[in-house]
Amino acid sequence: MSSAPATKRVAVIGGGILGVSTAVHLLREGASVILLTERGLASEASGRSLSWLNSAGERSTPYHQLRVAGVDRYRTLFASDPSREWLQFGGGLMWNAEGQRDTTEARHAYEKSIGYDSKLVAPAAIATVTPGIDADAVPENAIFNPGEGWVSLPDLIDFLMEEFHARGGELVLNAGKASVMVDDGRTTGVETSAGGTYPADAVLVACGAATPAVVEPLGVRIPNGSPVSMLVVTKQVQHDVAAVMNTPRAAVRPNPGGTFALDHDWYEERITEHADGSFSIPDEVVQELADEASKLIAGNPELKPATWKIGYKPIPGDGEPVLGELGQVPGCFVAFTHSGATLGLIAGELLAGEILTGRRHPMLATFRPGRFS
Repeated sequence: MSSAPATKRVAVIGGGILGVSTAVHLLREGASVILLTERGLASEASGRSLSWLNSAGERSTPYHQLRVAGVDRYRTLFASDPSREWLQFGGGLMWNAEGQRDTTEARHAYEKSIGYDSKLVAPAAIATVTPGIDADAVPENAIFNPGEGWVSLPDLIDFLMEEFHARGGELVLNAGKASVMVDDGRTTGVETSAGGTYPADAVLVACGAATPAVVEPLGVRIPNGSPVSMLVVTKQVQHDVAAVMNTPRAAVRPNPGGTFALDHDWYEERITEHADGSFSIPDEVVQELADEASKLIAGNPELKPATWKIGYKPIPGDGEPVLGELGQVPGCFVAFTHSGATLGLIAGELLAGEILTGRRHPMLATFRPGRFS
């Protein structure tokens, strides 16, 4: 007489794209899933990410391959409905400051050497590859990567959560800070500062920049290099921009509703963190970023900030993703990485497979948390 295998119960800590994506992939494979968030969905890094989908520039080969697979999953989603305003592939455009022509050319040569679609363009030729750019803002040359795109993570999370609920996932909002329960050396579930206790066969910690602090009581050290960052969303403006722009003074991408999303790092020292964990920045600095962005756009439209969010951008101490099971605590997995947007779908897919089958995926081999032991 045979019996059906027991359904695996998985608790996911974190309501950003890595947590939500993994939760949905687990549900698709038949797991029972509970998703716990300290506050709301996309309330931390996923709510203030530029979300440029790319693998441009130079990085380790495994990281590049994982990012390329990440973009591939977004292309599959895009192909299912190209009309979605929150996921578009208009390419990526970058340039360096004046006097760095050789640096830009070297980056282009590297990208070509690995087969990454990369076009070196003079300012006068930019309009032939992508619309809406003020060519006068480009000092010498630029790189256009036609295969890149962008996503609005809050919209993607809303989209995935429809499937999460349809497949019977359980959501606990405002759970407070969560900790992993361990008994006899193995993960047994999650308990929260709000008083909840949630037994589970496996736990995924995907709390953005807070992930190292959540696993530290388990005796696991993950170096944390997360800086403070800010994302500004402008008021609606008429424009023809389709590409994500990465430039010396502003990073810019189109955003749903005819707005722009902006960020950079030159103003980090102007951000103040307060004792209650909140952040502030002078309004004039926010407007200065908008003014820098305006210089990049054809016609230089006046850009007015509508909202801005500040917090820690998740980046592991060595810059590489941290994905997989903790060797010290079987049954506890982590997802901690920069480029959470680019990796959001592929990381969720691969982690869900490892959690349910116990088989390690080769693409995650160099990203195990055990490398810090």
